[in-house]
Amino acid sequence: MKVVKNLTVAAALLISTIAVANTTATEFGKKTVAKYEVEKNLVKVNLDPVFVRKGQKIMMNLLNVSQGKVLLKVYDSEQRLVFDEAIEGDIVVEKAFNFEKAYRGEYTIVVVDKFGTYKSKMVVR
Repeated sequence: MKVVKNLTVAAALLISTIAVANTTATEFGKKTVAKYEVEKNLVKVNLDPVFVRKGQKIMMNLLNVSQGKVLLKVYDSEQRLVFDEAIEGDIVVEKAFNFEKAYRGEYTIVVVDKFGTYKSKMVVR
């Protein structure tokens, strides 16, 4: 019985020594968070479409996380609808607009999704 008691005391001392060794001197006696706990850092993702111009072409790329309906429209300088398309269910929406054979004037590309309305202008000379 005396041997079991001595082993229990030795085990308790060993465990408490290990616990103290894992803390710094300034943390001793204070409530602390475990050193090996994983922190979760949230990353902010920009969901606005990206418009890239190359000559008389505009490439549009949109991350559609909601996979909802995305409306793509192009208006000319007199606010006439030149192009209209609705895309639904795609997580990435990509579209190239080619203005190489378009009439002179200013065109407005409009992208509408769940989070807002976005516009880009293109001038054809």
